[in-house]
Amino acid sequence: MAKTTDNQPAIIRTERGLTISGTRITLYQLMDYVHAGYPRHLIRHQFYLTDEQFDVAMAYIDNHYEEVESEYQTVLQQAQEIRQYWEERNRERIADISKLPPKPEYLSAWQKLQARKAKRAAISQ
Repeated sequence: MAKTTDNQPAIIRTERGLTISGTRITLYQLMDYVHAGYPRHLIRHQFYLTDEQFDVAMAYIDNHYEEVESEYQTVLQQAQEIRQYWEERNRERIADISKLPPKPEYLSAWQKLQARKAKRAAISQ
């Protein structure tokens, strides 16, 4: 694990952005959970971080909140643009795929699904 000269975890800037040293976990990933209101101990367990790694990350977020939040919003915007690009690019292909009949081995499951969808539609009307 990459650590500072005193052998402690640190926050480093990589091509992925602000990252916890020795991991591929970015602070932006942690920010998803911070914004969702997760308790800190659950965030730590979600990413399998040591106490030291997590403490360094959260201290950095707390001490540089405006900077991290600004970069986080940029990351979210880029992710949205990428998602929209691929949705537009694949829209016709997905529509074509949805028109294909189910494979024979999935026919029974497909018929059950269609029956449930019809039943749900009838109930909601």
